[in-house]
Amino acid sequence: MTDVMKGGQHARRAALLCQNARFGLYLDQRRRQANALYYAQLPDGTHSPSDCVEWLREACGVKSRAEIDHNDEARSMLDKIVADYSKWERQERLNDRIAGGVVCE
Repeated sequence: MTDVMKGGQHARRAALLCQNARFGLYLDQRRRQANALYYAQLPDGTHSPSDCVEWLREACGVKSRAEIDHNDEARSMLDKIVADYSKWERQERLNDRIAGGVVCE
């Protein structure tokens, strides 16, 4: 019988993150900046939920999100990813509020 790792709280958190369309937008913007790409070369909406899962597994160094609950380094990386995404999300909301207050003629 093979041992199958069961995912817990952190695997669920990773799954919810990857299902969040805004996280895909974050990855789009991140890839544009990292590779000096124009929006036309990598438009918003490029990262699907399955792309997000693949990216997250690679970033955390795991083959399955369930491993995150059993690997301290992977869990630490997930925490860093969530913190970076949260920072980006706060900045996006601030930008939206600032842009919403600008009157264009």
